[in-house]
Amino acid sequence: MSAACSGCTTYVAQCRLSGARNKTSSSLKPKDLFAQRKSFGNTSRSLQLRCQAEDVEKSSEVQVTRRGLVEGAAFAAAAALLPASEATADQVLSQNWEKVELPIEPGIILLDMAFVPDDPGHGFLLGTRQTILETFDGGKTWTNRTLGSTSEEVNYRFNSVSFKGSEGWIVGKPAILFHTTDGGASWERVPLSARLPGAPILVTALNGKGGAEMTTDEGAIYVTADEARTWRAAVEETIDATLNRTVSSGISGASYYTGNLAAVSRSKDGSYVGVSSRGNFYMTWEPGQTYWQPHNRTSSRRIQNMGWRDDGGLWLIARGGEL
Repeated sequence: MSAACSGCTTYVAQCRLSGARNKTSSSLKPKDLFAQRKSFGNTSRSLQLRCQAEDVEKSSEVQVTRRGLVEGAAFAAAAALLPASEATADQVLSQNWEKVELPIEPGIILLDMAFVPDDPGHGFLLGTRQTILETFDGGKTWTNRTLGSTSEEVNYRFNSVSFKGSEGWIVGKPAILFHTTDGGASWERVPLSARLPGAPILVTALNGKGGAEMTTDEGAIYVTADEARTWRAAVEETIDATLNRTVSSGISGASYYTGNLAAVSRSKDGSYVGVSSRGNFYMTWEPGQTYWQPHNRTSSRRIQNMGWRDDGGLWLIARGGEL
């Protein structure tokens, strides 16, 4: 038995009647569809269900094999993942949310989004496989955008975008940096040193006058005040150097650490929190400190992500949906 929803108003159920020669299909409203497990046969693995509907005069027993149920569920899941031909926001999920279909290929992971403060309807959405989408109507429709000079042989992962006024920054992996001063109408690629520790994972526009802060997945934090012509290091060492010293004593999973930060978040006052790549501990940094401070996780489950609340506190998401 398979069920589908069109516009969240009707369900279409196709039932194969046991002992009948013909197939019967009926369009039912959600409240009209009722299924009740009856029994398992002694010699068969089929599951008998009873379907009842207002427009069906008599109830009919339906035989559905376990394989049929699995195949039907797999088909429905695959159909849900197919990209739509148009990028429009036409399905209202609630009074405050709309589902927006995006012109992207299956498998692309979206990583960050930002809107231009001087033009609130104009925004950018970043992801893997060099994905950059642009909107001019507050996110209702999106189109693909190419920023300019990128190597065709490198599949960039754009990690972060940030605006202050009409000035914006985009960073990605392998190490790449773009800068705009006209609200994203044009972008300039800014060279980065080959000796940069790690790949840029987060960028923050500071003042709209050439200032920005860039963080890498190895915990390096650099600050510029002149549109990225020069950079100043805010941290004296990378996180693996910090963790392999005595400061990591007592931190589970930190000894001989050679990984990186899987997620980094910056607060309004410039403090940072980062989650280790394995999710078994996290680290924090505040302006003025010379290195990151490691912390044991408070949950028994591995950390997926962390961030800052408006009141300066932290939120944490662990595996299994724990918040």
